[in-house]
Amino acid sequence: MSFKRINVEQARELIEKNSAQVVDVRDAASYQAGHILGAEAITEVNVEAFIQRADFARPLIVCCYHGNMSQGAAEYFSRSGFQDTYSLDGGYEAWQMSGGR
Repeated sequence: MSFKRINVEQARELIEKNSAQVVDVRDAASYQAGHILGAEAITEVNVEAFIQRADFARPLIVCCYHGNMSQGAAEYFSRSGFQDTYSLDGGYEAWQMSGGR
């Protein structure tokens, strides 16, 4: 596994202290209904464009619904060249249950 799994508090710390990038791999309707502040919606349509303009040195946190789908996406991003890639355990649901933001 070339990515790390992190919890909500670890993700918040990475976002606040290390200016981590956050990508949300849920469907468009779920993203529109709510997402982590600053998260970018990533789909099959825009993933390559995101990779082409991304900063590979900044930490990347991948978020999905419950933390399952994000693991495969985090592996993909890690293999695409991101140095520090993370999958958010519990996904957006855990983020919301912890108070959102």
